[in-house]
Amino acid sequence: MDTTVMFVVSLTAAFVLTSATGSQPSWRQVNKVKLLGFDWENCGKPDAAAVMRTLMVSPDPISIPGEVTAAASGTTSVELAAPLGVNVTLEKEVAGFWVKVPCLEEMGSCHYSDACDVLDQLIPPGQDCPEPLHTYGLPCRCPFKPGSYSLPESDFFLPHMDLPSWLTNGHYRLHGVLGSEEEELGCLKVALSVSSD
Repeated sequence: MDTTVMFVVSLTAAFVLTSATGSQPSWRQVNKVKLLGFDWENCGKPDAAAVMRTLMVSPDPISIPGEVTAAASGTTSVELAAPLGVNVTLEKEVAGFWVKVPCLEEMGSCHYSDACDVLDQLIPPGQDCPEPLHTYGLPCRCPFKPGSYSLPESDFFLPHMDLPSWLTNGHYRLHGVLGSEEEELGCLKVALSVSSD
């Protein structure tokens, strides 16, 4: 998987880990979250260095807590190493218009100066990569060497989570741009709907 996907996965993991610690007082407890209509597309230049080739997530809807099946493949023609910036734009549909969600509690439309640092915080250096990445020999921290990466269809359990107080039911789209020193290396768009109890 390319670093764009790893970063999206890492942000999700950070979301889960932070909520589990209860360190965010403005988060709200929910009994069940459903993610519906997951869709994605590349938005990078034709000659982008990092490209997502395939990404499959099922079932639809995805229930949290619950099981999810995912598979992905991607390529990078350059080494992806620190510092590796990521610009994320998150929008929510409100009354038929797309409204940009500001960067709140380090989530939303935020700039992350180094995705590699975020990965190191989630999975400290020296610690094995989590399954199933470890089984398939896939890296989970920088540097990502040039080449092709593939995660075969794998099952994951998504545990209970809390949600930021500002994240409410609705349709969302995320635009993530991976870059290094003013150079765009890859781009990914994700769209989904959130429904919570």
